[in-house]
Amino acid sequence: MPIKAILTDIEGTTSAVSFVFEVLFPYAVQQLPDFVRKHATRADVAEQLQAVRETSGEPAADVERVIEILLGWIAEDRKATSLKALQGMVWEQGYRAGQLKGHVYPDAVAALQRWHQSGYRLYVYSSGSIQAQKLIFGRSIAGDLTPLFSGFFDTTSGPKREVQSYRRITQAIGCAPGQILFLSDIVQELDAAQSAGLATCGLVREGGELAGHANVASFAEIDPQSF
Repeated sequence: MPIKAILTDIEGTTSAVSFVFEVLFPYAVQQLPDFVRKHATRADVAEQLQAVRETSGEPAADVERVIEILLGWIAEDRKATSLKALQGMVWEQGYRAGQLKGHVYPDAVAALQRWHQSGYRLYVYSSGSIQAQKLIFGRSIAGDLTPLFSGFFDTTSGPKREVQSYRRITQAIGCAPGQILFLSDIVQELDAAQSAGLATCGLVREGGELAGHANVASFAEIDPQSF
């Protein structure tokens, strides 16, 4: 069954893990407290702050306590949808101010452009919010790459290591599972996608092996027609 759509992870796959941990996370830690204090009553922010209270089991937490919880979640790299949404809002300010530029590997840029031109439908699935995904690709060091993509998925579709998440995404894309190629650097994500029927390919940019899946060190090595 020929591949028609390519679904890619970001962190460690299209983009350096170091960009997230050494640039984006520290920026959020620095900027998030004042952002929350300043915009706590803004509807979209207030909605996420309430979600933090509910998730943490502290429904009466004041703004300063919510900030404390959020900073703790950043430190442990917690995949909380409310945190990701708020980080995305903070990062948007940074991108718009020119303080941030999204990192995308040159080999990923070249392949995504080539695949798009060849008629493959391209999608992103990341634990970062859809807003954050669009910022990384929309304000990247290679320019605005968002026109290459047909859609974006985050943890509102489910955790990345659960099979059902990939079934939901497959339904949303509208292809048979075997017509979708999923790219990631995390074996548990690849396993879940494979269990949902998707074709898989692991990125091992720093070496190593993602057992049970095709492995490549660069997007330049991926031929969608070979899956």
